[in-house]
Amino acid sequence: MSTTGTAMHDLIRRLYPICRSITGDGVRETLRILQQYVPLVVHEVPSGTKVLDWVVPKEWNIRDAWVKNSAGQRVVDFRESNLHVVSYSTPISRRMKLAELKDHLFTAPSNPDWVPYRTSYYESNWGFCLSGNQLKTLNEDEEYEVCIDSSLTDGSLTYGELLLEGEEAEEVLISSHICHPSLANDNLSGIALAIALARGLKDTRHRYTYRFLFAPGTIGAITWLARNEAAVERVRHGLVLTCVGDAGDITYKRSRRGNANIDRAFAHVLKHSGQPHQLIDFFPCGYDERQYCSPGYNLAVGCFMRSRHGEFPEYHTSADNPDFTTPDALADSLAKCQTVIEVLEQDRTYVNQNSKGEPQLGRRNAYSACAEGADKKQHDLAVLWVLNLSDGMHTLLEIAERSGLPFATIENAAAALQTSDLLVEKESPKERRKR
Repeated sequence: MSTTGTAMHDLIRRLYPICRSITGDGVRETLRILQQYVPLVVHEVPSGTKVLDWVVPKEWNIRDAWVKNSAGQRVVDFRESNLHVVSYSTPISRRMKLAELKDHLFTAPSNPDWVPYRTSYYESNWGFCLSGNQLKTLNEDEEYEVCIDSSLTDGSLTYGELLLEGEEAEEVLISSHICHPSLANDNLSGIALAIALARGLKDTRHRYTYRFLFAPGTIGAITWLARNEAAVERVRHGLVLTCVGDAGDITYKRSRRGNANIDRAFAHVLKHSGQPHQLIDFFPCGYDERQYCSPGYNLAVGCFMRSRHGEFPEYHTSADNPDFTTPDALADSLAKCQTVIEVLEQDRTYVNQNSKGEPQLGRRNAYSACAEGADKKQHDLAVLWVLNLSDGMHTLLEIAERSGLPFATIENAAAALQTSDLLVEKESPKERRKR
């Protein structure tokens, strides 16, 4: 079992009990815990602030909630699970018969032991979620005491951000939604993966600048976009992380562009992983990729997940608990993302310095001197592919795609050819402007 996977799983378990929503103290508590792992900067945006076509809502907090029977027993209890209350429920304190209460009760009919997750962010309402079996125990003739001790007040929307400066100002955006309460795969797994990626990059040298965003779904991404027009211009690659901790096969959802470098890097890495996976095209619903890929921005942001949201039975129910996620799946998700980042970091365009005819490679020791068998054959073939396509027009990733060889093999061949003075990196437009 991976040590890193275990650490990610431990973080999921630590965050799981916290009641989060799109605003409120649960988000702040979560971000304070994440600050113990990486130096997040926390931003507060006041209620009523206009952000693109939206307005930051009032802040919601909840202290307690219950449904009590005539004997004073809590038959639905927020203290047992924060899923029992519909998120953003308005406060209520009343007694009522079950017939009236039923309009505010929600179950998961196909799984009578599970409690569903429901929200009422932008509609004034209240409600409770309970299992179908719990509902069966309620009595039509009994009067119930109903209490939701919550508040909706002028406050703020809270999000966390970490910027890791690179050699270049161009950015890679890693985004994870932080608004769900006790749901492990969706999306504590995405949060844990983002933290692991950030910790791996924090103390290393890297080409790109990396921006990690932990924000409430939809309204959080919209708020960040509205407040960061300059940063948006620098985003070259991006990734939304969600549902990455279950045992399902990996799914990658392409950006709206469909053939952005990050789309091609994921397709390449997953193909050469030898593991079952799915590549799906962009569609305008899901998670915050739909905000980053909206036509006014059209950023190169894809979505990385394992089982697809809404397509596994545990989705948005109490069955999405820490036991539904595994350290091994988390570690595998991390490894795939790290490999893709390595491809993005090392992807370059080169120019063959002896392009008329094939250069004499033996006397330059450009062929593999230490590899044997299939590895030597693959390396030597990669050398020929790199020489042939290094015309200043093809990147290493393009060469890997066309040759069918793994990116790492192409990268190693390019390094050998540079050592032999047969290859130089093409000067970027930015470097030409500096002269």
